[in-house]
Amino acid sequence: MYIKKILLAIVIIGLIVAGYFAYYVYGAMFEPNTSFEAETTFVNISKGSDYEDVREQLKPLLKDIETFDALAKQKKYTDRIKSGRFLIKRGMNNNDIINSIRVNNVPVKVTFNNQETIAKLAGRIAKQIDADSLSLLNAMMDKNFLDENGFKPETALGMYIPNSYELFWNSSAERFRDRMLKEYKAFWNASRKEKAKEIGLSESEVIALASIVYEESKQPSEQPRIAGVYLNRIRIGMPLQADPTIRFAAYKLPKYRNTVIKRVLNVHKEIASPYNTYMNRGLPPGLIAMPDVSAINAVLNNEKHQYLYFVADAKRLGYHRFAKTLAQHNANARAYHAYLSSQGIYK
Repeated sequence: MYIKKILLAIVIIGLIVAGYFAYYVYGAMFEPNTSFEAETTFVNISKGSDYEDVREQLKPLLKDIETFDALAKQKKYTDRIKSGRFLIKRGMNNNDIINSIRVNNVPVKVTFNNQETIAKLAGRIAKQIDADSLSLLNAMMDKNFLDENGFKPETALGMYIPNSYELFWNSSAERFRDRMLKEYKAFWNASRKEKAKEIGLSESEVIALASIVYEESKQPSEQPRIAGVYLNRIRIGMPLQADPTIRFAAYKLPKYRNTVIKRVLNVHKEIASPYNTYMNRGLPPGLIAMPDVSAINAVLNNEKHQYLYFVADAKRLGYHRFAKTLAQHNANARAYHAYLSSQGIYK
């Protein structure tokens, strides 16, 4: 009888322990374990991260990190960390969370425009994906890559067509660069290539001219006319005489760094640089900034006219006045210079 009581007690204790263990396992697996108020949040896991790195990100998001630890260990997640950007929904349980951060790598929208240099573009992209700016810059300026794809350091920025693109957050610098090359090739479809051929420019030359057009005017309605002026000058062998190229050349000199040139003067036009389009005929060696797609299309679909000159319109700021003769242009220029002087802008 005494032995039976002992056995019964052991069975009862076993059932209690098993019940508690089952309850604990159920709680660890199926009880909601999020503590954030938003509908969703994301966890960004870098390549090379270990479980402790993941745990530090999850800890503020979960009610009970210890039950998560237990299940992660049981499901062997602690030894199989995957990089990426993973979605976690409010009310998820530990099992759902582990499954999500194993397979639910969510793409991000990478957006860029108006970047003046490759270095600045690399910095912009580094804020949107896991790759750091230095690795991006090295990949984008890799000599073998540029040579294989027909680019030079001066034209490399032109490969990056401003837009929004879906990529995985854990994309490497090389993967980002290669994706942009694919997008560049898609952008230069048969129609655009034919239009470039018609105006006698290569793809890189179109983008170089588009960068000047874009720096001259951010008005898409006016860009085709400005492009037509520059193409008219190229056609007759006249220097482009584009003020944005002078600013670009000046800003490369220590004297003008961290300054803003609001008014191009004769002293600026004497700067010895291949980007000085007052001293050198034809297009500069490369683009001077990242042009918007509107400016690229403006070059390819330029307005046919006889204008050779234009100057900013003091009465319609942001727009320009166009002229066919130098006399007309000089009159327009005097009006704009008078406006600049009235505003106290002398340099």
